[in-house]
Amino acid sequence: MDTEKALRLSKMLAYEAGAAIMDIYRQDFDVELKDDASPLTQADKAANDLILAGLKAEFPDVAYLSEEEKDDFSRLKEKYCFIIDPLDGTKEFVKKNGEFTVNIALAKNGEPMMGVVYAPVLEELYFALKGAGAYLEDKDGHVTPLSVTSHTENLKLVASKSHRSEKLDEMMEANKDKITELVSYGSSLKGCLVAAGSADIYYRFGLTCEWDTCAMQAVVECAGGIMMQMDKTPLTYNRENTLNEKGFFIVNRKENIFV
Repeated sequence: MDTEKALRLSKMLAYEAGAAIMDIYRQDFDVELKDDASPLTQADKAANDLILAGLKAEFPDVAYLSEEEKDDFSRLKEKYCFIIDPLDGTKEFVKKNGEFTVNIALAKNGEPMMGVVYAPVLEELYFALKGAGAYLEDKDGHVTPLSVTSHTENLKLVASKSHRSEKLDEMMEANKDKITELVSYGSSLKGCLVAAGSADIYYRFGLTCEWDTCAMQAVVECAGGIMMQMDKTPLTYNRENTLNEKGFFIVNRKENIFV
């Protein structure tokens, strides 16, 4: 598997999907509700079709898992699997606050090897390849290496705009001597903020799915961060049950694991 080629292609597809999303974002659009009551828009579908067509054309034999595609579980016997969320943060997209992303990742034997997280409104693309580091590419094409902070005091915690929880509030209260600032953000950008050193920690007690976290995890870990389930076990991918049932945390240093 040529992971460098996969990264180049994923970056290109993320930009193309972002452009398709923005075409719809600037218009009035319909919002459907899926079976779990989460929103679905034309942008989710358009980005999904574009990304899958591009990946299948270049990597026809590699498995994939996408939020917006029916899962036939044939991927489970494969070593490599692309894991895709064509529009992460659909609630933020509907609110038109700009805090949504395109997520494309590649896992090998359950471990994130490559990740791309693109924020079309911000025109910021976070990308990472295991063994080669994590980076931010801005709208002018400038590429900056990413690295987490070394802070263990005066911590900045980033939290979800749409999914706050009582457990999070309890954790913040129990560690209020260390956590001095809270920033609310949408989508997988939260993890990318930790990877970029713009925040120090991110705790998510609620449910997510593999496509919400895989690309972000690649970026975080390649930037030197730690991402694990709340019980401190590894968060793995290409599972039969795609739900991340235990929650997860992202921290800059092990000293900031508060669970």
